[in-house]
Amino acid sequence: MKGKIALITGSAKGLGKKTALTLATQGCDIALNYVHSEAEAEELQQKIIELGVRCIAVQADISDASQIEGLVRQVDAELGSADIVINNAGPFIRERRLFAEYRQEEIISLIQGNLLGTMLLDHFVLPSMRKKKWGRIIHFGFGHAGEARAWPHRAVYAAAKTGLVSFTKTLAVEEAPFGITVNMVCPGDIRGDNKEKGIADVVGMVDSETPRGRPGSGEDIARVIHYLCQNDSDFITGNIMDISGGLDPIRPWIDPSY
Repeated sequence: MKGKIALITGSAKGLGKKTALTLATQGCDIALNYVHSEAEAEELQQKIIELGVRCIAVQADISDASQIEGLVRQVDAELGSADIVINNAGPFIRERRLFAEYRQEEIISLIQGNLLGTMLLDHFVLPSMRKKKWGRIIHFGFGHAGEARAWPHRAVYAAAKTGLVSFTKTLAVEEAPFGITVNMVCPGDIRGDNKEKGIADVVGMVDSETPRGRPGSGEDIARVIHYLCQNDSDFITGNIMDISGGLDPIRPWIDPSY
Protein backbone atom coordinates (compact mmCIF):
# COMPACT_ATOMS: atom_id res chain seq x y z
CA MET A 1 0.00 0.00 0.00
CA LYS A 2 3.06 2.23 -0.14
CA GLY A 3 2.28 5.57 -1.76
CA LYS A 4 -1.51 5.25 -1.61
CA ILE A 5 -3.24 8.39 -0.35
CA ALA A 6 -5.85 7.86 2.36
CA LEU A 7 -8.36 10.53 3.40
CA ILE A 8 -9.95 9.74 6.76
CA THR A 9 -12.72 11.97 8.10
CA GLY A 10 -12.99 12.58 11.83
CA SER A 11 -9.49 11.24 12.35
CA ALA A 12 -7.95 13.40 15.08
CA LYS A 13 -9.19 11.00 17.75
CA GLY A 14 -10.89 7.67 18.28
CA LEU A 15 -11.44 5.06 15.59
CA GLY A 16 -10.35 7.47 12.87
CA LYS A 17 -7.02 8.06 14.61
CA LYS A 18 -6.37 4.34 15.03
CA THR A 19 -7.21 3.76 11.38
CA ALA A 20 -4.90 6.57 10.27
CA LEU A 21 -1.99 5.14 12.24
CA THR A 22 -2.66 1.64 10.90
CA LEU A 23 -2.67 2.75 7.27
CA ALA A 24 0.36 4.97 7.82
CA THR A 25 2.39 2.00 9.08
CA GLN A 26 1.53 0.27 5.79
CA GLY A 27 3.03 3.13 3.78
CA CYS A 28 -0.05 5.23 3.04
CA ASP A 29 0.17 9.00 2.94
CA ILE A 30 -2.54 10.34 5.23
CA ALA A 31 -4.98 13.25 5.04
CA LEU A 32 -6.41 13.80 8.51
CA ASN A 33 -9.66 15.67 9.01
CA TYR A 34 -11.09 17.39 12.07
CA VAL A 35 -13.60 20.06 13.07
CA HIS A 36 -12.65 21.22 16.56
CA SER A 37 -9.74 18.96 17.61
CA GLU A 38 -6.93 21.00 16.06
CA ALA A 39 -4.32 20.26 18.73
CA GLU A 40 -4.97 16.52 18.60
CA ALA A 41 -4.85 16.56 14.78
CA GLU A 42 -1.52 18.39 14.72
CA GLU A 43 -0.03 16.03 17.29
CA LEU A 44 -1.16 13.01 15.29
CA GLN A 45 0.12 14.58 12.07
CA GLN A 46 3.62 14.84 13.54
CA LYS A 47 3.48 11.27 14.80
CA ILE A 48 2.50 10.00 11.35
CA ILE A 49 5.21 12.02 9.61
CA GLU A 50 7.73 10.37 11.93
CA LEU A 51 6.62 7.04 10.46
CA GLY A 52 8.13 8.16 7.14
CA VAL A 53 5.02 9.08 5.17
CA ARG A 54 3.40 12.37 4.22
CA CYS A 55 0.55 13.71 6.31
CA ILE A 56 -1.64 16.79 6.36
CA ALA A 57 -4.43 17.86 8.74
CA VAL A 58 -7.42 19.68 7.27
CA GLN A 59 -10.25 21.35 9.16
CA ALA A 60 -13.64 20.72 7.54
CA ASP A 61 -17.18 19.97 8.68
CA ILE A 62 -18.51 16.98 6.73
CA SER A 63 -22.08 18.20 7.15
CA ASP A 64 -21.27 21.29 5.02
CA ALA A 65 -21.07 20.71 1.26
CA SER A 66 -18.75 23.67 0.58
CA GLN A 67 -16.33 22.53 3.28
CA ILE A 68 -16.31 18.99 1.87
CA GLU A 69 -15.35 20.34 -1.53
CA GLY A 70 -12.64 22.48 0.07
CA LEU A 71 -11.30 19.42 1.92
CA VAL A 72 -11.00 17.42 -1.30
CA ARG A 73 -9.34 20.30 -3.14
CA GLN A 74 -6.77 20.78 -0.38
CA VAL A 75 -5.93 17.08 -0.30
CA ASP A 76 -5.56 17.07 -4.10
CA ALA A 77 -3.26 20.11 -3.97
CA GLU A 78 -1.01 18.97 -1.12
CA LEU A 79 -0.90 15.17 -1.45
CA GLY A 80 -2.66 14.21 -4.66
CA SER A 81 -6.08 12.72 -5.26
CA ALA A 82 -7.29 10.22 -2.64
CA ASP A 83 -7.03 6.52 -3.41
CA ILE A 84 -8.73 5.53 -0.16
CA VAL A 85 -11.59 7.37 1.56
CA ILE A 86 -12.67 6.36 5.06
CA ASN A 87 -15.97 8.03 5.98
CA ASN A 88 -15.60 7.85 9.75
CA ALA A 89 -17.03 11.23 10.79
CA GLY A 90 -20.69 11.44 11.79
CA PRO A 91 -22.62 13.00 14.68
CA PHE A 92 -24.29 10.77 17.28
CA ILE A 93 -26.55 11.64 20.20
CA ARG A 94 -26.04 9.09 22.97
CA GLU A 95 -29.01 10.27 25.01
CA ARG A 96 -32.04 8.08 24.26
CA ARG A 97 -35.02 10.07 22.99
CA LEU A 98 -38.26 9.51 21.14
CA PHE A 99 -38.29 10.97 17.64
CA ALA A 100 -40.89 13.57 18.67
CA GLU A 101 -38.45 14.90 21.28
CA TYR A 102 -35.70 15.79 18.79
CA ARG A 103 -35.27 19.38 17.72
CA GLN A 104 -35.46 20.06 13.98
CA GLU A 105 -31.85 21.23 13.85
CA GLU A 106 -30.73 17.96 15.47
CA ILE A 107 -32.60 15.93 12.86
CA ILE A 108 -31.01 17.89 10.04
CA SER A 109 -27.53 17.64 11.58
CA LEU A 110 -27.75 13.87 12.05
CA ILE A 111 -28.93 13.27 8.49
CA GLN A 112 -26.44 15.66 6.90
CA GLY A 113 -23.49 14.42 8.95
CA ASN A 114 -24.17 10.69 8.62
CA LEU A 115 -25.71 10.38 5.16
CA LEU A 116 -25.57 13.41 2.89
CA GLY A 117 -22.03 14.41 3.82
CA THR A 118 -20.76 10.92 3.11
CA MET A 119 -22.54 10.80 -0.23
CA LEU A 120 -21.16 14.19 -1.25
CA LEU A 121 -17.59 13.29 -0.28
CA ASP A 122 -17.83 10.11 -2.33
CA HIS A 123 -19.20 12.13 -5.24
CA PHE A 124 -16.21 14.50 -5.12
CA VAL A 125 -13.57 11.74 -5.10
CA LEU A 126 -15.08 9.33 -7.63
CA PRO A 127 -13.84 11.09 -10.81
CA SER A 128 -10.18 10.78 -9.84
CA MET A 129 -10.63 7.17 -8.67
CA ARG A 130 -12.27 6.32 -11.98
CA LYS A 131 -9.32 7.80 -13.89
CA LYS A 132 -6.92 5.64 -11.88
CA LYS A 133 -9.17 2.56 -12.23
CA TRP A 134 -8.59 2.02 -8.50
CA GLY A 135 -10.26 3.15 -5.30
CA ARG A 136 -11.35 2.04 -1.85
CA ILE A 137 -14.33 3.64 -0.10
CA ILE A 138 -15.31 2.66 3.44
CA HIS A 139 -18.50 3.78 5.17
CA PHE A 140 -19.30 3.44 8.88
CA GLY A 141 -22.56 1.98 10.18
CA PHE A 142 -23.70 0.27 13.36
CA GLY A 143 -24.25 -3.37 14.32
CA HIS A 144 -27.08 -5.01 12.34
CA ALA A 145 -27.58 -1.83 10.27
CA GLY A 146 -27.98 -4.02 7.20
CA GLU A 147 -31.22 -5.45 8.60
CA ALA A 148 -32.90 -1.99 8.79
CA ARG A 149 -34.79 -2.96 11.94
CA ALA A 150 -36.63 -0.53 14.18
CA TRP A 151 -34.32 1.12 16.71
CA PRO A 152 -36.45 3.00 19.25
CA HIS A 153 -34.83 6.16 20.66
CA ARG A 154 -32.33 6.22 17.76
CA ALA A 155 -34.75 6.97 14.93
CA VAL A 156 -32.79 9.67 13.10
CA TYR A 157 -29.31 8.17 13.42
CA ALA A 158 -30.63 4.73 12.41
CA ALA A 159 -32.48 6.17 9.41
CA ALA A 160 -29.31 7.90 8.19
CA LYS A 161 -27.13 4.82 8.58
CA THR A 162 -29.61 2.36 7.09
CA GLY A 163 -29.99 4.75 4.15
CA LEU A 164 -26.21 4.60 3.86
CA VAL A 165 -26.43 0.80 3.73
CA SER A 166 -28.50 1.00 0.54
CA PHE A 167 -26.16 3.63 -0.91
CA THR A 168 -23.12 1.46 -0.09
CA LYS A 169 -24.56 -1.50 -1.97
CA THR A 170 -25.65 0.58 -4.95
CA LEU A 171 -22.38 2.47 -5.28
CA ALA A 172 -20.45 -0.79 -5.03
CA VAL A 173 -22.27 -2.20 -8.06
CA GLU A 174 -21.99 1.01 -10.09
CA GLU A 175 -18.27 1.52 -9.47
CA ALA A 176 -17.05 -2.07 -9.63
CA PRO A 177 -16.18 -1.82 -13.35
CA PHE A 178 -13.83 1.06 -12.48
CA GLY A 179 -11.84 -0.95 -9.93
CA ILE A 180 -13.45 0.85 -7.00
CA THR A 181 -14.76 -1.11 -4.02
CA VAL A 182 -17.29 0.23 -1.52
CA ASN A 183 -17.91 -1.45 1.83
CA MET A 184 -19.34 -0.61 5.25
CA VAL A 185 -17.86 -1.52 8.63
CA CYS A 186 -20.23 -1.64 11.60
CA PRO A 187 -18.42 -1.33 14.95
CA GLY A 188 -19.81 -2.60 18.21
CA ASP A 189 -20.20 -0.30 21.18
CA ILE A 190 -16.56 0.76 21.44
CA ARG A 191 -16.27 3.61 23.93
CA GLY A 192 -13.75 6.14 25.21
CA ASP A 193 -10.06 5.28 25.19
CA ASN A 194 -10.76 1.81 23.82
CA LYS A 195 -11.23 3.39 20.39
CA GLU A 196 -7.49 4.07 20.24
CA LYS A 197 -6.29 0.84 21.89
CA GLY A 198 -4.97 -2.39 20.44
CA ILE A 199 -6.59 -5.79 20.87
CA ALA A 200 -3.93 -6.85 23.37
CA ASP A 201 -4.84 -3.87 25.55
CA VAL A 202 -8.47 -4.95 26.02
CA VAL A 203 -8.18 -8.75 26.10
CA GLY A 204 -8.15 -8.87 29.89
CA MET A 205 -11.13 -6.56 30.27
CA VAL A 206 -14.70 -7.77 30.83
CA ASP A 207 -17.72 -6.52 28.92
CA SER A 208 -20.83 -8.34 30.08
CA GLU A 209 -23.00 -6.70 27.38
CA THR A 210 -20.98 -8.20 24.52
CA PRO A 211 -21.29 -11.96 23.85
CA ARG A 212 -17.54 -12.21 23.15
CA GLY A 213 -16.99 -11.09 26.74
CA ARG A 214 -14.45 -8.36 26.08
CA PRO A 215 -14.84 -4.79 24.85
CA GLY A 216 -13.92 -3.87 21.32
CA SER A 217 -10.83 -1.85 20.43
CA GLY A 218 -9.79 0.49 17.69
CA GLU A 219 -7.56 -2.21 16.28
CA ASP A 220 -10.56 -4.52 15.78
CA ILE A 221 -11.94 -1.96 13.34
CA ALA A 222 -8.70 -0.69 11.80
CA ARG A 223 -7.42 -4.16 10.90
CA VAL A 224 -10.60 -4.90 8.91
CA ILE A 225 -10.35 -1.56 7.12
CA HIS A 226 -6.72 -2.27 6.31
CA TYR A 227 -7.69 -5.61 4.80
CA LEU A 228 -10.48 -4.10 2.69
CA CYS A 229 -8.07 -1.46 1.34
CA GLN A 230 -5.47 -3.92 0.09
CA ASN A 231 -5.01 -4.35 -3.64
CA ASP A 232 -6.02 -8.02 -3.62
CA SER A 233 -9.27 -7.27 -1.75
CA ASP A 234 -10.85 -6.04 -4.98
CA PHE A 235 -13.36 -8.92 -5.03
CA ILE A 236 -14.92 -7.77 -1.74
CA THR A 237 -17.42 -5.00 -2.38
CA GLY A 238 -20.94 -4.04 -1.32
CA ASN A 239 -20.56 -5.76 2.05
CA ILE A 240 -21.94 -4.64 5.41
CA MET A 241 -19.50 -6.05 7.97
CA ASP A 242 -20.39 -6.28 11.67
CA ILE A 243 -17.31 -6.03 13.90
CA SER A 244 -19.06 -6.20 17.21
CA GLY A 245 -18.14 -9.29 19.21
CA GLY A 246 -21.69 -10.49 18.60
CA LEU A 247 -23.28 -7.42 20.18
CA ASP A 248 -26.76 -6.48 18.99
CA PRO A 249 -27.31 -2.81 19.92
CA ILE A 250 -31.09 -3.16 19.59
CA ARG A 251 -31.73 -6.42 21.43
CA PRO A 252 -29.80 -6.94 24.68
CA TRP A 253 -27.54 -9.95 25.16
CA ILE A 254 -28.79 -12.51 27.66
CA ASP A 255 -26.03 -14.50 29.36
CA PRO A 256 -26.89 -18.23 28.85
CA SER A 257 -25.52 -19.05 32.33
CA TYR A 258 -28.58 -17.38 33.90
